[in-house]
Amino acid sequence: MPMYQPATTWREGDPKLVVGCGTQILDLETVVKDGILGGGGGIICGGGGGGGGEKLDLKEMIEELESSIEVPSVFICPISLEPMQDPVTLCSGQTYERSNILKWFSLGHLTCPTTMQELWDDSVTPNRTLHQLIHTWFSQKYLALKKRSEDVQGRVLELLDSLKKVKGQARVQSLKDLRLIVITHSSAKKMVVDNGGVALISSLLGSFTSHAVGSEAVGILVNLDLNSELKKNLIQPTRISLIADILNEGSIETKINCTKFIKMLIVGEDLKTEDVSSLSLLVGLLRMVKDQRHPNGVTAGLSLLRTLCSNEPIRKQLVSIGAVAKLGGTLSNLNADCLESALYILDVLSSLPEGRLALKNCEDTIRNLVKLLMKVSEICTQFALSILWAVFKLAPEECAVLAVEAGLAAKLLLVIQSGCNPELKQRSAELLKLCSLNYPDSIFISKCKLTRTIQ
Repeated sequence: MPMYQPATTWREGDPKLVVGCGTQILDLETVVKDGILGGGGGIICGGGGGGGGEKLDLKEMIEELESSIEVPSVFICPISLEPMQDPVTLCSGQTYERSNILKWFSLGHLTCPTTMQELWDDSVTPNRTLHQLIHTWFSQKYLALKKRSEDVQGRVLELLDSLKKVKGQARVQSLKDLRLIVITHSSAKKMVVDNGGVALISSLLGSFTSHAVGSEAVGILVNLDLNSELKKNLIQPTRISLIADILNEGSIETKINCTKFIKMLIVGEDLKTEDVSSLSLLVGLLRMVKDQRHPNGVTAGLSLLRTLCSNEPIRKQLVSIGAVAKLGGTLSNLNADCLESALYILDVLSSLPEGRLALKNCEDTIRNLVKLLMKVSEICTQFALSILWAVFKLAPEECAVLAVEAGLAAKLLLVIQSGCNPELKQRSAELLKLCSLNYPDSIFISKCKLTRTIQ
C-alpha cells in the first residue's frame, strides 16, 4: 500500500482531469498509465466496469485485492491510508473517506487534516467522479484476478486428467507443470485436493516409480494442505523407502522437499517405527546435516531428525550408524537454531547406554561441547551440560581429564557466577566437583585459568 502523496500544484497547460466539483486535479498521465479510465479508449466504463453486468461491491473488491496489488495514491485516504469507498471533498480541495473526516470533525477539529488550514465551511461534498474512478479501477483488477483464477483451475483439471493417461517423460512434464502452478497459485492447492489429486499423485509413488516422477510428485504433495486421513494413507513403509532413495540421490531442492514431506506426514500422528525405520532415510538426513554448502538442507535435516528422535528404536538406529560422531563433528559450524537442534538430538541419544559409550569415544565432540558452554544461549548450555553429565557418569576419570584439558573447569565457574537458572548452576557445581577429584588442588586451580578469582 503506497503512502498518501498530496497532488502536486497544477500549472496551466498541464494535462489534467478535474474530479468532483472542480475541487481536485489529478495528473492525466498517471490516470491513464494506471488504467483508471478503463481499457481501450479513455472513457470511463459505466456501472461496475465489467461490460454492463451486475455492479460489483466495492468493499468486497477492496478487501480481496488490497493486500495483493499496489493501489494508486490518489485513491488513498490521507487519514487512514486505506482505499476510499465513499470519497468526499472539503472546501480546502482535499478529499477524504467520509467516515474518517466526520470522525475528525467530531473530535473538535475545524481544520483540514492534510494542510492544517482552518475551514470556513465544515460541509462535505460527495466526490462522485473519483468514486466512479475507484470503482472502475478495482473492478478491472478484480475481474482480471477472477479470470486468472478460472484459467488456473482449468489448467489444474487438465493436468490431473493428463496424469491418468500419459507415461514416461510426458508424465514427468505434467507433474512439473502442476508443481509450478501449485507453488505459484494458492487456489490451485485446494483444486488439487478437492478433485482427487492427492490419491492420484500418491498412486504414482510405487515400487517401480522413477526418481524423476517421484521427486516431482513429492514436490507437489509437500505444498498441499493434507488432513489426517490423507496423511495416514501416505505413511506406508514402501513409500517412505522410495522417498528415502529419492532424497539420497536427488538435488538439494528434492532433498529438502522429501525431508519436509516426511515431517509433514508424521507430525501430530502416531509414529510407528516400522513406518519410518529406514536406515537409508537416516543416513540421507545425516549427509544433509554434514553438507554445510546448503544451510537450508542442514536446517531441514536436523528438524526431521529431531522429530524422529521421539522414537526409541530410531534413536538406537541413529547411534548404530554413527550419528553421535557425525553430529558432534558439525557443532562448531552450525548457526544458533541448528545448534540447538543438534544438541537436543545428542542429549536424547545420551539417554541410551550405547549413546553414552559413543559420546565417550568421540573426544572431538566432548571438546566441542566444552567450547559451547556460555557461548551461544542458555538452552544450548543446558543441553551441553546434560550431555557432559551423562558421559561423566559413564567414565568420570577418563572424561574429566579430557574435558578439563579443554577448559571445562573455567567454563563451569562462569556458569556458576552467571545469571543462569539454579538447576544449571547446581549441575555445573556437581561437574566441577567431579573434575576436581582427578587433580591435586594446585594443578586443578591452574587448569581453571581463574586463579585470582578463586583465591
